[in-house]
Order: sequence, then structure tokens, then C-alpha cells
Amino acid sequence: MKPVKIVQGTAVPLNRSNVDTDQIIPSDWLKRIERTGFDRGLFSQWRDEPDFVLNDPNFAGARVLISGENFGIGSSREHAVWAIQQYGFEAVISSQFGDIFFNNSTKNGLVPVLLPEEQVQALMNAVEANPELELTVDVERLTVEAPGIGLTSSFELSDVLQSRIVNGLDDIALSLTKSDQIAEFEANRPSWS
Repeated sequence: MKPVKIVQGTAVPLNRSNVDTDQIIPSDWLKRIERTGFDRGLFSQWRDEPDFVLNDPNFAGARVLISGENFGIGSSREHAVWAIQQYGFEAVISSQFGDIFFNNSTKNGLVPVLLPEEQVQALMNAVEANPELELTVDVERLTVEAPGIGLTSSFELSDVLQSRIVNGLDDIALSLTKSDQIAEFEANRPSWS
């Protein structure tokens, strides 16, 4: 997975709460056998609505998704994270995430930023008013900044999760950081006869 240290750019205000993984990527999209093309399925049922925020050209090219509370609840589909990333988002800001979605995000390099609800709403309102508002999510410093509105806030990630994202370590790459110890164990373990 690609290392993510800083995400800088504009945002999309998804002013909805309790967004589940079936709304993020409907189950019809789970039949694909390759791990590409999920961006077309991102919020596909809502994208049929002409006034849905992703249909607004003012928000094209945004790198941060801001959502109401309880984002990513529901089933454990990793496809939800893939769809968000393939659409171009590198970070999601919310006041609450579904546990499995949060875990899938960190294992795929999507930065889940947990902020207090009042800060999420302030960011969402500011982005709705000014789609060109620049945000910076700094994973090394664990901060979110929106200089245009004078907002600087910190967020938490465990040292392990922060290291995974900053260094681009998926589960396999994380295991391979221990390749010397694995090789030593294999060389010294009793043989099976």
C-alpha cells in the first residue's frame, strides 16, 4: 500500500449520518472479481440524485471526505474502502466510524480522522460555503488544519496504526518487517518427520 504522510486538498461535505457500507458501495458491486473499478460504484444509488454532492462539479478532485457521525457502519466489506480510495479520497473525517470500516481503512491506507462532532460540523459548513477551502491532514503530526477558517485540531491513532499508514505497511508488508526473525525461526525449528 502507498505510504500516506500528508493529505492536502479540498473536501467533499457528505452531510449525512449513519452511512453504512451498503450505501458506500451497494452489494451489486461485490460480484467483481478484480479489485479495480469500484469508484464507479461509490454511493451509486445516491449519485442518481441530481443534487447529490458528488455530482456537484465544485467538489471535483477533492481528496478528503467529511461525513456525519456513524460513517462506515454495517457489513464488513473492504470494498467500501477501495471505492472511496479509487474515487480519489485519501482521508475521511467523521465523529464516529464503524469499527470494521475503521480497521479496514487503516489496513488499506485510507486515513480515518476522528474529530468531535462540533468540529466535523464546522468543517462541513465551511466546505459547503467554500468548496475551494484547503484542508491538511498530517498523519505524522496527527493534526487537521483548515487555515482558511482558523481551525487546527488533533486526532488520535495508535502508534501501530500511525506507523502502518505513514510507512505504507499492509498486513503482508508488516509481516515482512520481521523476515529476519521468521528466517531464524524456520532455520532453527525442529524438522517434522
